[in-house]
Amino acid sequence: MAKPRAATDKGFGQLSASDKKSQAKTNTSGGGNFGFTPNAEVWNGRLAMLGFVAVVLTELITHQGILAFWGLR
Repeated sequence: MAKPRAATDKGFGQLSASDKKSQAKTNTSGGGNFGFTPNAEVWNGRLAMLGFVAVVLTELITHQGILAFWGLR
């Protein structure tokens, strides 16, 4: 398996023909729409960011921590 390019390599972001072939082989998973797919990870990140913003806004509005807001502290 080919070593992934580092950020300091010349041509960062551009794949050669051999890199594209090896990437196509490694990215094919028969798992369907569930599991650790790139699309699922994008949505996981988006929801995590939304949750973080919700916690920060709750703390700013109520002037207490999120655990105190839920009555857990």
